[in-house]
Amino acid sequence: MDGYSAYHDRLPFGERLSAEPVLGDPFFPFDGDITVRPLERPVVPEPPRRGEPGGEPCPACAEPEKGLIWRDERWAVFAGFEPIGLPMVALLMPVQHVTLHRLGPELVATLGPMIHRLAVAVGRIPGVGRTHFSRFGDGSEHFHVWFLARPLGMQQMRGPMLSVWDDLLPRVPDEEFAANARIVATALAEDGGQVVSR
Repeated sequence: MDGYSAYHDRLPFGERLSAEPVLGDPFFPFDGDITVRPLERPVVPEPPRRGEPGGEPCPACAEPEKGLIWRDERWAVFAGFEPIGLPMVALLMPVQHVTLHRLGPELVATLGPMIHRLAVAVGRIPGVGRTHFSRFGDGSEHFHVWFLARPLGMQQMRGPMLSVWDDLLPRVPDEEFAANARIVATALAEDGGQVVSR
């Protein structure tokens, strides 16, 4: 099938893979028996993401103020669009609807500094040990980078499973989240842009 590669030919579709490689990992948040779902066959061509032709509308473009806490002429930071268990989960997105592969030179030149600014701003929240960030891009075409605040001292939350811990932990109260969002937005505004009232 078009799009398949030698990589695909080696995969055991329909079989359950062993969970053993992650079970002993100190960052894996689960104990006990884990059953891996059977590996599904690829879907080619892939279905459209939100914001792509044939897909659902881009949520950031359809409701550009929803969850917005800070913006400047190029970038916007969103948080609070769903309940969270970490001190902060935020999204950095260009104001303009573009994909990673279509970022213009000005956005590319400012992406690194914005990642640094937002990581530092999230780190100002009391009780935050580190700021993790990642980019997946499978749900929405509009380029976005996730930022997650790892609580200070929570060593078992280090690494790639932090987003899973976000789903497992008790929800952060609304007032506490709003205070954390203000800290982040205010810190970002120190170097430009504007705080958006929540």
